[in-house]
Amino acid sequence: MARRIREWSNEHEERLRASGGLGAAARIAGIDEAGRGAWAGPLSVAAVVLPRVLSPWLAANIDDSKRLRPAARAEVAAAVREEARVVVEWGSLEAIEEHNVLGATLRAMARALEGLGDADGALIDGDRLPAGVSVPVLGVVRGDGCVRAIAAASVVAKVARDALMEELDGDYPEYGFARHRGYGTAMHREALRRFGPSRVHRMSYRPVRALSN
Repeated sequence: MARRIREWSNEHEERLRASGGLGAAARIAGIDEAGRGAWAGPLSVAAVVLPRVLSPWLAANIDDSKRLRPAARAEVAAAVREEARVVVEWGSLEAIEEHNVLGATLRAMARALEGLGDADGALIDGDRLPAGVSVPVLGVVRGDGCVRAIAAASVVAKVARDALMEELDGDYPEYGFARHRGYGTAMHREALRRFGPSRVHRMSYRPVRALSN
């Protein structure tokens, strides 16, 4: 069965334009993250400003990253990077441990938005917003399922982080990062029981600490 093409809403973009005093020509970014819930590795944040007109292929295939198979995600991410303005930032292990995962996420979102340089506002997945940014922002709960620019950001962030976790798998092959991407699967739990935590595990996470004793 063919995948149902997502229908995108302009409601949130219109709300942001109205509340932020932005005109019709304003460039609105979409921002999303990947890896907040993982037990290992950094988290990634992508900020994307889509062009006003997408290629027919990208318009038909862009979607929430969770609805795409890995090969399709990689193709969509490559197309977004080719057609759109994209910035990827990271929430490092150090930032996660120092500021907690939400704080690290919001800081990375702020850096990604400012890094775009040409965005007049941003729609951000979720209900928590970064502080200290220079343009109007609006949070959209489950935005990756209804706002196309956020969906694009979700795909770019996911593909970027998956690639990094595959690299970390080469450094720490006993944990299986290439398979579970650092999330709390049964395979990952068993590896932690057998080998203890690596240098890329998030020790502030209770399950990691519990399985490391």
